[in-house]
Amino acid sequence: MIPKPTKDQCPEYYWKYISLVPETKDILGELQVQSMDTIDLVTSLDDETLASSYQEGKWTILELLVHLMDCERVFAYRALRMSRKDKTPLPGFDENEFAKNSGANKRKILGIVKEYSLLRASTIELFQSFSDEMWNEVGNANGQNISVNCLPYIICGHEIHHRNIIEERYIGK
Repeated sequence: MIPKPTKDQCPEYYWKYISLVPETKDILGELQVQSMDTIDLVTSLDDETLASSYQEGKWTILELLVHLMDCERVFAYRALRMSRKDKTPLPGFDENEFAKNSGANKRKILGIVKEYSLLRASTIELFQSFSDEMWNEVGNANGQNISVNCLPYIICGHEIHHRNIIEERYIGK
């Protein structure tokens, strides 16, 4: 079991995501169910909606999906490094530059969904390989200390945050 993080285990900034995660004893199971729900949501949308933004200068849904994958990769990489007791400080990243240079709007939704599905499966497999000791490791990313057990909760909550935006601002659910 992956212990739910406490506020002293990660930067305050991430609590806006962690607080969105429903109470669960199985965060990896939650990540699996979440991926199916996200796939169902985005594959129900037409191409025009996927390529639109709700306001000038905001990302399209396609860009949001690639953003979710980019962030999941970064957070999983951080978890890998930290779980292996690598104490090298890890850099931050500029999500706006990532999105601007992702090419997401030139992609088809089925390709993005396939990549997303494979990435999530890979992330879950990586996390399943961690021992209890690994979950308690602490590393430094973007100049701040963070415990490995925070990272799956951040991935999950970050996706909830963006799905809420899609539902509220893009498709008006």
